[in-house]
Amino acid sequence: MNDGKKILVTGANGNLGGAVVRALSNRAMTVIAAGTHPENMQMPQGMEVRKIDYVQPETVTAALKGVDALFLVAPPLDPEAAAKLNPVIDQAKFAGVRHIVFNSALGVDQNDAAPLRVVEKNLMAAGLGYTILRPNFFMENFSSGFLASMIAQGGIFLAAADAGTSFISVEDIAAVAATTFEKEHFGAEYNLTGPAALDHAQVAKIISEVSGRQIQYHALTEAAMLQGARDQGMPEGAVQYMGVLYNAVRSGWLAAVTGDVENVIGRPPVTFGDFVQAHAAAWK
Repeated sequence: MNDGKKILVTGANGNLGGAVVRALSNRAMTVIAAGTHPENMQMPQGMEVRKIDYVQPETVTAALKGVDALFLVAPPLDPEAAAKLNPVIDQAKFAGVRHIVFNSALGVDQNDAAPLRVVEKNLMAAGLGYTILRPNFFMENFSSGFLASMIAQGGIFLAAADAGTSFISVEDIAAVAATTFEKEHFGAEYNLTGPAALDHAQVAKIISEVSGRQIQYHALTEAAMLQGARDQGMPEGAVQYMGVLYNAVRSGWLAAVTGDVENVIGRPPVTFGDFVQAHAAAWK
């Protein structure tokens, strides 16, 4: 129930954060959108916007003022996630935040050294209400995320071999997040996937059929993929993080399918085919 509590959503200008803002707004909750560049954030009229930069503690303190609950996301591909987010958790507790929903990643609970797992364990020990979401790779990566520019050039170039991934839409992750805020799922951990695992050749085929363009999947070696990322200007720490993620893909660890989305929100997650149909304009 919405009892007047205020929810701060970090990363509100990203694919997932924006979806969480929409999901909470649709449930008539009081949402404060936060990001590193609030001046560039296009939020619904009347919504409060605050600056938060994890490496500027004064912005964290200001952003958390008067907040009851927090949706916390890490910067993408950031090996320093724990060093940045653990102080935010500590500050949130000091500020009186009652509930943190942390967006982690599928499989990190199998590796205690993973940066996001370090954050999870700190949150679990913090002594406040928490919910941990562990989603798989986003479907939106193909439509508006880091793979969209590749697809615009006619291909998907990744070191994913022929392994499957149970891609999930950020809209489904956001629906889960909104429910956990609304119903206060304290102490819960959810592994969030789409309804089926697809390899990238299947993904390319579906996008090709819907867009009318010929999209090909090119299975790269890990070395070629990482060098391509460097050539695009990606920082070395993020390059290495990307290598770890796609090693997990090739190993089959991200092909798992769970029922957690349906168990929380009462409906199955969207299929990749339906997602592509709904976002067909992205590839025209």
